[in-house]
Amino acid sequence: MSTLSPSTRAIMPSHTRSRVWCRDHTGRKYTYDQATGLIRKFHGHTAPGLIIGTKMVTLAMDCLPKDTIFDAVCETTSCLPDAVQMLTPCTVGNGWLRIQDLGRYAVILYSKREGNGFRVAIDPAKLKKWPEFYAWFFKRKAKKDQDFNRLLKEIHAAGETVLNVRAVAIKPSYLVRRSKGAIGTCVQCGEAFPLAHGSSCRGCQGQAPCETK
Repeated sequence: MSTLSPSTRAIMPSHTRSRVWCRDHTGRKYTYDQATGLIRKFHGHTAPGLIIGTKMVTLAMDCLPKDTIFDAVCETTSCLPDAVQMLTPCTVGNGWLRIQDLGRYAVILYSKREGNGFRVAIDPAKLKKWPEFYAWFFKRKAKKDQDFNRLLKEIHAAGETVLNVRAVAIKPSYLVRRSKGAIGTCVQCGEAFPLAHGSSCRGCQGQAPCETK
């Protein structure tokens, strides 16, 4: 995995190295304090993973050619999907954000049409310069033992310096628009469901998250 190459850095707007912490897809810029306020409002608390996540999503957007219509893939379920949904038009609900839980803290933004894009991830080697950030990321400390204020200061100071970005080509299967297909009525519960799931809905196949009292 490569670091920021001179060619990649050359296409990045200068604000990525300024006091601006992140931006959204419309071009609206946020300082660090504004970003953390947005995070608290959206996520419910100041999540460290979401703070660096907004920087990661911004970096990926800045590397894409201007006016690219893009989709997103997150390689983790933790925090990072919220950064995508906060700053881009890609959401789980509209299908433009996919979560492929590989357990890696990485995000990919790519052109809907061509599939070319950029993958941004945290570099463990670069993270060693920031002990509290490193300890948090690798879960070397119990939450009660963390110095939360120092952690936030280190994330703020580190910014994009702990990130790796590389150009990628998304697999063709990700460019195919997903469809539910034909819809029918479950013979067991009477609710609508995609017929591709089988003779009955997945809930009645034992996958329901709840039971009727």
